[in-house]
Amino acid sequence: MFLSLRNKLFLVFSCLLTIPFLILSLIMPNLFTNYIREQTQELTIGMMDQFSLYIDSVTMQAADVGQQVLVNSITQDWLRVENNNHDNETLTTARLVVRNELNAMLGSMMVNNSNNISVSIFTHDGEGIWGNYPNLDNTEWYQEFIQQDKTFTHSHIDTNQQSALMRDMPINSHLIPLVDLNTLQDSGVIKVNFSTEMIEESLAKIKIGEHGHAFIVDHQGANVLTGEIHTPQAIIDQSLQQIANQPRKQGLLEIENEQENYLLFYQQLSVGDWILMSEVTEDDLFARSNQLQTSLLLLSIGLFVTTIIASFLFSSSITDPLRGLMKAMNYLEKGDFENAKNVMPTIRSENNEIRYLLQVFDHTMDRLKQLIDSEYKTNIRRRNAEYKALLLQINPHFLNNTLEIIGGLAAQGKNREVMNVSVYLGKMLRYALNTKSDLVTLADEIQYIRNYAKILELRYEGDLQITIVEDQQAKQFPIIKFIIQPLVENAVKYSLMSKNHANVTVTTSYRDHQLILQIADDGVGIPDEVIQSLSISTQANTLESSGNSIGLKNVLDRLHLYYGERFSYQIDTVLQQGTTITLEITEERGNEA
Repeated sequence: MFLSLRNKLFLVFSCLLTIPFLILSLIMPNLFTNYIREQTQELTIGMMDQFSLYIDSVTMQAADVGQQVLVNSITQDWLRVENNNHDNETLTTARLVVRNELNAMLGSMMVNNSNNISVSIFTHDGEGIWGNYPNLDNTEWYQEFIQQDKTFTHSHIDTNQQSALMRDMPINSHLIPLVDLNTLQDSGVIKVNFSTEMIEESLAKIKIGEHGHAFIVDHQGANVLTGEIHTPQAIIDQSLQQIANQPRKQGLLEIENEQENYLLFYQQLSVGDWILMSEVTEDDLFARSNQLQTSLLLLSIGLFVTTIIASFLFSSSITDPLRGLMKAMNYLEKGDFENAKNVMPTIRSENNEIRYLLQVFDHTMDRLKQLIDSEYKTNIRRRNAEYKALLLQINPHFLNNTLEIIGGLAAQGKNREVMNVSVYLGKMLRYALNTKSDLVTLADEIQYIRNYAKILELRYEGDLQITIVEDQQAKQFPIIKFIIQPLVENAVKYSLMSKNHANVTVTTSYRDHQLILQIADDGVGIPDEVIQSLSISTQANTLESSGNSIGLKNVLDRLHLYYGERFSYQIDTVLQQGTTITLEITEERGNEA
């Protein structure tokens, strides 16, 4: 039982030692998680700011180089020469001189500038300083520059480079219109290139968690650098939609996915439409916090188990004898004195209080067994006497009624009917005088009622109809004798009191290990005060009953006396319309059928 002494000790020790650890294991990881979130946000934003400054320095340097190239007189001379000799198939001496001067100037700029910056110049028809672009119009970065005015390109490979090393390296470029400063005519593009690898090396320093990473995308979600972005495209698209609605240029977004929750830091760079993003999942970021929580929970479980063991060892010396005593008391409650004596605990300690309690209980149990044995034998003798008295009440009463029927038929000269009634009476007396056992099958009792019904139908000729509806499954149900005949007799008697014809129906059924007997008539009914007197009657006045007790009360007393709580009854009656008496007997498992 939950409130036993041992369980109380378990509960107290568990609450005192385990609950604080459980609370600690729940609170600490949450505090640690909030701390990690704040520190991560602060650290990540700081690293992103540093990267943004680095990108600004690279792009500003590229823009300055582009402006220097544009305003340089050598560039303007080359542009005018190219425009004036556009139709010539071979280079003139002037073009060759200007081109060489421009090559030398661009080479000097590449050497003097850091960040691996190089410069390419070409006209809109594809004529370049380091090489030509025959398919310039189909080049992605050129189309974006002409159509969308994008001055910063995505990472790409450009073979028209001054340095052979950079021809196979991914680059990003800053594009400036090549304009004749005298005529302001747009004649081409100045393409300032810087190494993508250099940007990616700096970007790799922005790392959150074990698997988090940073990347740069444009407003359409396309990767600006090389490599593959491992963040799902749906997360990126959803983030860009939220960023577009944010007034701030940097911040933290929490994006929920079907599988994971993402923390995404963003910062809009000053370079074109580039957006710097740093992504990490909650599981990755809070992995250590989760490990801490798991460790604390395991520690709490271990402490709980240790507490239970300690409580068990501490309380066993007290609770074991008491549990044995409780077990003996359970047997005693059921009346099993033999098993109660067998499980009496043996005192293994010098606990005088428990030893005294057990000695008193043992003595009380012996005394109680003596008193019960004496009272039980007395009650058995009294119960047998009451039962025999009830049984003897029925037979003389029924015999008197039947002899009156025979006498009436003989007075009328109905010899055949007298002979038939005598045959039926003989069968009934043979059944009644069989004293080997008061317990018979329902089939035998129903056959007894059939013989009795034949006698009554001969007596009343066409004024009485007795119908018997028998359930085949109930035929072998064990039942005590003479419980149906008195009820049928009363039904016939009170049905013919108010009218010339009577209908009586006897129905048997068996379901859910329960026998149901119904005796229904269409007589005058039973008054309420009679039904109430039946419900409060007891077996204590059975032997004091006179002839008036023969009938319904007699049957109910016998059934209560024999079946006890396994018997119940119900009386449904309507005055001047009829009565239905229902007897219900629950089968006792293990009894012979």
